[in-house]
Amino acid sequence: MNTFSNKLKIFNDPIYGFVSIPYEIIYDLIDHPYFQRLRRIKQLGLTNLVYPGALHTRFHHAMGAMHLMGQAIDTIRSKGHEITDEEAKGVTIAILLHDIGHGPFSHALEHSIVSNVNHEDISELFMDNLNATFNGELSLAIKIFQNKYKKKFLHQLVSSQLDMDRLDYLKRDSFFTGVSEGVISTERIIKMLNVVNDELVVEAKGIYSIEKFIIARRLMYWQVYLHKTVLSAENMLVHILNRAKELAEKKVDLFCTPSLRTFLYNKYSKEDFIKIQKYSLLLPI
Repeated sequence: MNTFSNKLKIFNDPIYGFVSIPYEIIYDLIDHPYFQRLRRIKQLGLTNLVYPGALHTRFHHAMGAMHLMGQAIDTIRSKGHEITDEEAKGVTIAILLHDIGHGPFSHALEHSIVSNVNHEDISELFMDNLNATFNGELSLAIKIFQNKYKKKFLHQLVSSQLDMDRLDYLKRDSFFTGVSEGVISTERIIKMLNVVNDELVVEAKGIYSIEKFIIARRLMYWQVYLHKTVLSAENMLVHILNRAKELAEKKVDLFCTPSLRTFLYNKYSKEDFIKIQKYSLLLPI
């Protein structure tokens, strides 16, 4: 009986075409319920009320950012900088899981049904839990994610003003909203990346691509992320949730799903989430 299982899958992304999974641990992480829940989390929250095509998910975005990270690793290696196989795997895991803590409607929930708990906190708790599940295989990824690893440029590839997260979401959000001003040349920008004194830099000949990136980002904020109707809808949702929380505290019986009821009728702090994670009871929401 053949028990071989090929985990180095290929998937078809609408932005980049065929994209490969570079490590078996990546397949296992994608297959985990913590990551699969991102299929149900829209990347742009309520933006589809203005741009009907904006129905892509955090799952799409994480996979795309992982693909760009592979290109960045190849470029930096080609310019004579060492990135070991373990470091490459670690930084790839870090970018894959960078948004794993996002909840429905993204930032709206961070300011309503829970207090002082942001998606970065939840991401770190999920990653710690996954690290225990996979017997410490995520330890280096977590160090890179938290900027505690000796090679600082690896963290900058995950989180900086020119990281794989931003490069993917600008191009992806532009594609799904139809706002052409957000189109950027990710391949050109990544080919221009280099490392100097442990800092991620862009070669001088890539300056025009960076100018285009900055302008595209500004225009996307004006036209999409800070669109008045989108902000109004999100603000209204926050007020609805705040009102529901207020009524729940007064023991008014509200019609809601069991998961939402848990958060409306109970107060949870960051310490509560840490306590739950400590006893391995953290469940995907």
